[in-house]
Amino acid sequence: MNHGVLSHILYVEDDPDIQLIARIALETVGGFTLSVCSSGQEAVDAVRAGVCPDLMLLDVMMPGMDGPAALTALRRLPATANTPVAFMTAKVQGSELAHYQSLGAIGVVAKPFDPMQLAAQVRELWEQRERDDA
Repeated sequence: MNHGVLSHILYVEDDPDIQLIARIALETVGGFTLSVCSSGQEAVDAVRAGVCPDLMLLDVMMPGMDGPAALTALRRLPATANTPVAFMTAKVQGSELAHYQSLGAIGVVAKPFDPMQLAAQVRELWEQRERDDA
C-alpha cells in the first residue's frame, strides 16, 4: 500500500526549547511542513480548524492532556482518525514501546534526539510503515 509522500507533520510538544530545535530539524534540515502545537488540546483545535497532517508526532509527557490522551482525542476527528502517529519520549524501554504500539503508534523517537538525525528518523518510521503494509 502506498501512502504517498510525507510532507506535513503535526508536532505536539509543550517545551518551547525542544519545539524550536525540532522545528529547525524538521523544517530546515528535513524540508517538512510543520504545524506546531504546545498541548494536546491545541492540536485537537488545530485539526478542527483544518490542519490535516500526513503524520502526527506527539510528546508523551505533557501537562493536562498527555500524548496518549491527545491521540485518543485526535482519533475521534475525521481528519486524523487514521493519520499515522509516532511518540517522542525519554521512556523507551520495551514495555513502554509495546504500550505505544498498542495505541497504534508506528514508532517512537527517543528524547533527547539528535537534531541532525531527527528528520531521517521520522522519514525512516514513515518508510518502515510503508514496507510493513506492502
